[in-house]
Formats: sequence, structure tokens, C-alpha cells
Amino acid sequence: MSSASGSVGALTARDHFSLFGLPVRFALDGDALERAWRAVQGAVHPDRFAGGTDAQRLLALQYSTRINEAHDTLRDPMRRAAYLCALNGVAVDAERNTAMPPEFLMQQMEWRESLEDASNAKDMRGLAQLEQEVSAAMAESELLIEHLLDRSDPDFIRAAGEVRQMMFLAKFSDQVREEQKRIERGIAANR
Repeated sequence: MSSASGSVGALTARDHFSLFGLPVRFALDGDALERAWRAVQGAVHPDRFAGGTDAQRLLALQYSTRINEAHDTLRDPMRRAAYLCALNGVAVDAERNTAMPPEFLMQQMEWRESLEDASNAKDMRGLAQLEQEVSAAMAESELLIEHLLDRSDPDFIRAAGEVRQMMFLAKFSDQVREEQKRIERGIAANR
């Protein structure tokens, strides 16, 4: 991979941010990420080494995979936040740590009831309203995560908890959209 030796140094970076030459912080310039991703990926893309040795092609594939995984992680706010927490020794651990603040649990219950009621009534307006509420909560959560992670004394533990809540919000938002599609398919089938 001698023709990409300048990019190889970036590939040995200790974190995804360094790989792309970006500051280690939650707030991210999406355009800068895309430009850096294209530059680094272009230098080591497996197609550039199609005529190389087996070792060169394998290394190019491994580098390309790492670059794409890093890009996907940094591009997604929820994954980026979880990654920053993990870099600082705080795992989000959503599978085992399901502790949530009581007010968030109450909101979850209300939303689930609203989803059930709107679904039973085939109330597309109610589902749209619910989706807007959840989207607003996700936007608020993202702002709070940015504040928690990018301040001078980051609170990674609290940010990890907020990421867990954001994961619920994203999953619930998907459920609301799926229910909207289900009802739309039912309406279309009855025409």
C-alpha cells in the first residue's frame, strides 16, 4: 500500500475523529466529515489495489472497512455520542442498563397509550402528532447530549443515560412510522 502511505498514518489513528482529522467532540461539521471520508477512502479503496498482491488487496479491504465503520459512527448523532462516551470509559450498555428517570418512563407510557389509541382508531393525524412529539424530544435530547459532551467538564455518565433515552426515542419513532405505513396499506387495500 505504498501509494497510499500518507493515508496509512491516518488509519493507525487511535480514534475515529483522528482518522478524519476532526476534533474529538460531539458537535461535528458534517461537510468536513464527508470531505475527509472521501479523501481517506479514496486513498485506500480496494479498487486502487485490484492489481496488487493478495496482501495489499486484503489490507485495502480492511482499511476500507474501518474507514466506513468510522464514518457511519460519526455521521449518526446517537452512535457518535455513544462512541464519545466509550472513548472516555463510559459504556452506554443499553442492553443491560435500562434505568431511566421516572418522568421519562411516564412519558413512554403516555406515548405507548397514544400509539395504541391512534392505531386502534386508525387515526393518521394522531400518529403524525405523536411522531412530531417524539421528533421534538429527539432534537432536545441531541442538544442536551451536545451540551453534556462538549462543555469544558464533560459529563459522560449523564450523556450515556441520555443516549439510552435517545435509543428508545429512535426505536419508538420507527414503531410510529411502521404503524402509519400499516394503516396506509390497509386504507389503500380497501379502495
